[in-house]
Amino acid sequence: MTFALADMMLYSMWAVLGFMGLNFLFDFFKMLKSGSFSTDFVMGYLKDMVLIVLPLFMFANMQSLDNTGWIILTAYYIGAVAAVVKYLMDLKGKM
Repeated sequence: MTFALADMMLYSMWAVLGFMGLNFLFDFFKMLKSGSFSTDFVMGYLKDMVLIVLPLFMFANMQSLDNTGWIILTAYYIGAVAAVVKYLMDLKGKM
């Protein structure tokens, strides 16, 4: 069994990780500017890696088990869009 993100799956993973990184940088610079630096905010991002990104990778890896070819793919894209919307809403709330 191989693991490879192809076509739009790769771009959607880039979007999820990009918005996650943008949110991280926004929080990081906001904390540095206020002078109250704490490493506890990193734990939230590590939790998001386990709860958001890992299931997307699992969906990508389980594609060979899907006989129809679209059920797992649809779940992957729904999860990716939900993660992007979550981070967009977080960024909107912080501005």
